[in-house]
Order: sequence, then C-alpha cells, then structure tokens
Amino acid sequence: MLVSFIVLYLLGSIAIGLMAARRVHNTADYAVAGRNLPLPVIIATTFATWFGSETVLGVSAQFVREGLGGVVEDPFGASMCLVLVGLFFAYRLYKRNLITIGDYYRQRFGRTIEVVCSLIILFSYLGWVAAQITALGLVFNLLSDGAITVTWGMVIGTAVVLVYTLFGGMWSVALTDFVQMIVIGVGLVAIAWFAADMAGGAGKVIDFAAGQGKFQFFPASGNTKDWVFFFAAGITMMLGSIPQQDVFQRVMSSDSAETARRGPVIGGLLYLAFAFIPMFVVTAAVLVMPETPALLKDDPQKILPTLVMAHMPVLLQVAFFGALLSAIMSTASATLLAPSTTFVENILRNLHPGMSDAQTLKAMRISVLVFTGCVLTYAITMKGSSIYELVSGAYQVPLVGAFVPLVFGLYWHRATTQGALLAVVLGIGVWLLFAGSPMLHEAFPQQLAGLLAALIGMFAGSLAPQWVADHKGHVHHFEGSAAA
Repeated sequence: MLVSFIVLYLLGSIAIGLMAARRVHNTADYAVAGRNLPLPVIIATTFATWFGSETVLGVSAQFVREGLGGVVEDPFGASMCLVLVGLFFAYRLYKRNLITIGDYYRQRFGRTIEVVCSLIILFSYLGWVAAQITALGLVFNLLSDGAITVTWGMVIGTAVVLVYTLFGGMWSVALTDFVQMIVIGVGLVAIAWFAADMAGGAGKVIDFAAGQGKFQFFPASGNTKDWVFFFAAGITMMLGSIPQQDVFQRVMSSDSAETARRGPVIGGLLYLAFAFIPMFVVTAAVLVMPETPALLKDDPQKILPTLVMAHMPVLLQVAFFGALLSAIMSTASATLLAPSTTFVENILRNLHPGMSDAQTLKAMRISVLVFTGCVLTYAITMKGSSIYELVSGAYQVPLVGAFVPLVFGLYWHRATTQGALLAVVLGIGVWLLFAGSPMLHEAFPQQLAGLLAALIGMFAGSLAPQWVADHKGHVHHFEGSAAA
C-alpha cells in the first residue's frame, strides 16, 4: 500500500510538471516563468526549495547530536538569508529585469566578473544537489526494504525530478513546489502529532530536550574562539546563500516588485517555523525507540524514517514519505534548474554571443540534462557523507567569492570592476589557504577569513588608482509570454 501511494504521488508530480511545461514558449518562460508568478506561488516555491532533505533528515540528526547550537547554519542562517533577500535585495534586483544573478554582475562590473562569479555559483550547487540525490537514494532504499540499493534509488529519484524540470523549467518547478508545500505541511504536522502522543505529550518531549541541554543556542563558554566559529557558522548560509541563482530566480519570477519583496520574507519565516517539526519528532523518537542509541552511532539521519516505518500506521507512513519526497524533489528540481540556466546565460552565451532565443532555450534543456548526470555521479561518489555537511559546505564558496561584489555593487556607488576582481581573488585565495592548512582553519574559520579578505579587496581595489578599467555590460533578454 505504501509503495503504491508513493508511486502514484511520483506520477502525479510528473503530470503536474508536464502540464506546466505547456506554458513554456521562450527562454524567459523557462528560466523565470515569464515573470508571472503570484505571491502565494512565490511563497510556496521559496519555502519548498529551502525545505529539502537537509531540513527533514540532516537538521534533525544534527539537532539530536548537538542541540540548537549545532544547527545555527540551517535553519537559522538559511531562513534569515531569505528574509535579508526580501528586505534588502529583491526590489533592487527585480527592477533590473534580469534572468540570472550572473547578468547582474555583467551589468555592474563587466564580463570578467560575470563569468568568474557564475563559475563560483555553479560550483556551489554540487554539494546541495548531491544532498538531495543522496536523500532520494536513502528513501527508495527504505521504501523497498533494501530491495532497491541506495545507488539505484538515487538514479530512480533523479530521473523523476529530471523529467518535469527538463521540459517545464521554472513553470514546472513552481507549480509542483506549490503542491509539495501543502504535502510537506500536512504530512509533518500529522507525524508530529502522533509522535507527541507516543512520547506522552508534547510537554514531555520539550522537557526532555531541555533536560538534555538541546536548547543551548549560544556557546556556553566565554571563549572568544568559540564565539568566532559560532558567528562564522551562522553567516555561512545566511550570507553565502544570497548570491545564488535559485533565490534570484524566485525574485525575478514574481509578477511585481512587491511580490518579489514579500515572497522571500514570508517563505523564510515559514521555513524556520516548519524546520522545528523534524527536530521535535526526532526528540520524541529518542524517548520511545530503544534502537535510538545504535542509530545515533550508525547514522542519525535514519532515526526519523525508522520511527515512522517501525512505529506508525500505514497512513502516517504515506504522509511522512510523501512529505519527505516533496521536500527532496522541490529542492532538487530548483537546484538542477538554477545552475543550468546560469551556465547557458552567463558562460555559453559569452562563448557564442549570437545565439537566438530558441537556441538558448534548447541549450538550457541540454544543460539541465548534462548537469543532472554530473551531479548524480558526484552524489554516488560521495555516498555516505552527511547530508547536513554536504549542504552547509556548499555555501562557503559564494560567501567568500560572490557575496561582496553583489552587496557593494548594489549599495556602494564607488565599487569598481578592479575592486570586485580583487575581492574575488583575495576571498577565494585566503579561503583556499585556510582550508588547505589544518593549523590555520583550526585557529580561525576559513569562511570568515575569506570574507574579511574579500572586503579588504573591495575597498582597496575600488579606492586605489584604477589599473583595471571599470566595465559596465549590456544585458538583453526576451520577454516572457503573457500569463494564461
């Protein structure tokens, strides 16, 4: 019964995605849904994209091991990223009428910064998408009681997401996200309600977590080093996620500047609220499951699925795996589309500037296919890695390489191409230096060192005599189709 429902749900997702694909007539439709998405859909697709495998499996596992202090990157940093985007970036970027975040770098600093920052953004998606594919493999392995290996589960799950993303682009992603947000919300609330009842009430679960010190958020010691590393962890996703194509796509897909501003803020706050539910359920599992200590040693990511499979009725199993698959697929589809559009728009079109709109659209679809194959291979290679670590590690690169040029380009009129170039070079260079030296990165967080170096590079490069000419690039895009 469980497997039958899941198969029907997967087929339904494909059907919705393919129906949405009929709205795609040009590049703008494919990349940003023709700038036609209303506020409820923007909220849903923002929430669903952020609410992925790392939230359900990774964050909950990290919480049961280290408490709230261990999840400062996600969900706290991740949700605040969306709030910051809505408050300080959405309106200014929406008014530029762009397709990719790379287009902004071209407009403000020229083609060199466009290409370099686009490559940084492309690289950062490997870990995030790999985390979703890893989770898909785990889910299919559990659902089949081991008959489907984790590797083959990765292949099957990726193929499902690929089908509707390949044809429908942002339209398919947004509409499937809308449905998936509903499934996530209903499913997780039902699971939490039942888990609380099993554990003797929500109060008992909360008291247990408090007694175990799980609500300790800030470093308990007054040690400066602990606070520095805590701060660095907090800003990794909070700031490193801002110069990301998936976030930018939701801003640019909005039907108005006000929708672009409000959607990320509401979506981010909803994400933070719902992220506590898996933490609550896993804490309840620790109370009611005798096998929890063994799972904590083996793989804490299995605690939540094991609780559902072993201790809950079939209907709730359907609700859980429906919610889990929704979370994974919504994130996977977005993170397959975002780097693919960035590659075509900001790398390929620089190599072949005369591409027509039809050629660009075809190239984007081919890019989705190729990128999917690359990420699937990477995920299989990294099998066994922590989902949480795969995601959190992915954002250090855009934090040190792409964040400073974006912020200073928007808010500091004296920022120049030379300053942006020096910010990227110093940010990435110092980050690599610290990452490659155990002595350095154990003494000071590598992402914070890279960010500080990027800030120095921006100020020094912009205020010094200009040996590199300041460039401004022109961006032309086709308009999306009218809303149906």
